[in-house]
Amino acid sequence: MSTEFLLVGVGILVIIAVFDIMVGVSNDAVNFLNSSIGSRVAPRAVIMVIASLGIMAGVTFSSGMMEVARKGIFHPQLFTMPELLTIFLAVMITDIILLDLFNTYGLPTSTTVSIVFELLGAAVAVSLLKIIQAGADLTTIVEYINSAKAITIIMGILLSVAISFVCGAAVQFFTRLLFTFDYRQRIRRYGALWGGLALSSITYFILIKGAKGASFMTSRNVEWINANTLLLLLIIFTASAVLLQILQMMHFNILKPIVLIGTFALAMAFAANDLVNFIGVPLAGLHAYRAAMATADPLTVTMGALAAKVQTETLYLLLAGVIMVVTLWLSKKARTVTETEIGLSQQEEGSERFESIFLSRSIVRLVLHLFDTVRVIVPKGVRALVSRRLNPEAAPALIDPGKKPSFDLLRASVNLMVASAVVSYATAYKLPLSTTYVTFMVAMGTSFADQAWGRETAVYRITGVLTVIGGWFLTALIAFTFAGLFAAVIFYGEGFGVLLLLALAGALIWNAHRRHRTMAEETLKEKVFNLKSVEDPLKSVETTFEHMSFLLKEIRESLDATLEALFRQRIDLLRVRRKRLSKIQQWSNIISANIFKTMRLIDQKGLTVSHRYAQTIRRLQPQGAAQAAEQDSAMVEHHQRQHLQDH
Repeated sequence: MSTEFLLVGVGILVIIAVFDIMVGVSNDAVNFLNSSIGSRVAPRAVIMVIASLGIMAGVTFSSGMMEVARKGIFHPQLFTMPELLTIFLAVMITDIILLDLFNTYGLPTSTTVSIVFELLGAAVAVSLLKIIQAGADLTTIVEYINSAKAITIIMGILLSVAISFVCGAAVQFFTRLLFTFDYRQRIRRYGALWGGLALSSITYFILIKGAKGASFMTSRNVEWINANTLLLLLIIFTASAVLLQILQMMHFNILKPIVLIGTFALAMAFAANDLVNFIGVPLAGLHAYRAAMATADPLTVTMGALAAKVQTETLYLLLAGVIMVVTLWLSKKARTVTETEIGLSQQEEGSERFESIFLSRSIVRLVLHLFDTVRVIVPKGVRALVSRRLNPEAAPALIDPGKKPSFDLLRASVNLMVASAVVSYATAYKLPLSTTYVTFMVAMGTSFADQAWGRETAVYRITGVLTVIGGWFLTALIAFTFAGLFAAVIFYGEGFGVLLLLALAGALIWNAHRRHRTMAEETLKEKVFNLKSVEDPLKSVETTFEHMSFLLKEIRESLDATLEALFRQRIDLLRVRRKRLSKIQQWSNIISANIFKTMRLIDQKGLTVSHRYAQTIRRLQPQGAAQAAEQDSAMVEHHQRQHLQDH
């Protein structure tokens, strides 16, 4: 390996870093956008501007966070520059493939977990290959790897899931009990005090989580903040409560600034802490290259220079921030990931993306049994009071139902307040929690407390949550395995191995892009069946029959394609058609749900056609269609006999 190859390798790292920022932001955007977009606190453009400002403020605070990529997982003084380049290239190629895969299917994951386990997997692989070449004992690998970091990350996953869900559910329950779903009158009474508490949590989160790596924050400043936490919280609470009370007297909705400030805070913390996941490895490679080229023998010198603390250039940070902001505005996959979390926490029933599985049904039965047990213990009067104050039907009706948010501003502010408080507390006491996991599980906890997981939707929502949590553990496994495999390919294949892996990454990303485009087209088709914005019963009847005609057209096209594949004996096409059948069945279920909504609207308006309209449901099911046909035939014969008797 020549020094020219080192330069080319570092150049490839820098190029991959740009793509890694894009795929990373697409996945992590859900952390700070989900509450504001789900509650529709402001027009999307305003939300994006505030999030962009938070990102640009946060990237300037990232310089102190880059050390994890340089020395947090392995000991650089035991590796030469070519070996480090092998590790870094394997890590970055694995990262863009892995994150793009999760983005394609709209699953939020942790970029921190992915980068840590990729570094661990690649470092373990290269260390083993070095030990084997040297003929040393394999047990000496513990000298190369900082295994404590991996254990810390795994603890973070487990702690984040349990603590965040419970905290989100508990705080949302008592908040809703205080304000109810129709919170407009009660928010005027003591909303300023509650808002002061929320802003205290969010503002302290900015101080302790977002700004601790800033250049203007000296160690003495950080120590003062930690030593005077209660005083700071009291000052912030008092100032916030007074300001919110003044705004409330001016008839201003004080929940909006709380949600927008929380969005800014989470965006800032994301950029400050997670930018290392995207550019930390390439910058470490660049610094290692400079250190190696300054020596007499750059190919064999060990990289102990990376163990020293290096201040990251502000220009690199700002450039990375610009790329993050542009990606945030343009990425379609970022919207897909955001829609997944919002869909799992939406208040109203709708099209459920995930299917019902045995485990989710078992969990629902267990929870219902637990609630039935608690209901026996709690006095009847208390149950009636709680039921009355937690009634979702008491929410005020909107002038335009088509613009109804997935959840209200009160829940959005709780999401941000609890997530900020949990992460701040964990950071202050050096507990390993992931920001991604905290924000997601808090959102799930608040939706659970708000009864968004009803009997009809709970099994689907729980399946979605289990899928996302399973993906978190899968992230660590895939990252470790493939980074180690790719490192071995580069270790033996050198330049040819890098080209092979880049070609593989390009093919996989292109295939994922095509898959995502197909999924987006399917999503647009499913939006045809949306009845959320229809409140007029006659209009809903007309719309549902339009849905039926669209569904019948899809069935005809699918049947034609299936018969053609059968005649041509194309097993592969038959498999595609079989998958398509499940999608058609899902659309049929959506129409059935819409019919029930239409029947409720008809019943509310006192119309007398609901008993006829219900027959449509039977015709949507295969067995129901046959039974309906028999009954219709018998009805026709009966009318014919009656007609002959009358004449």
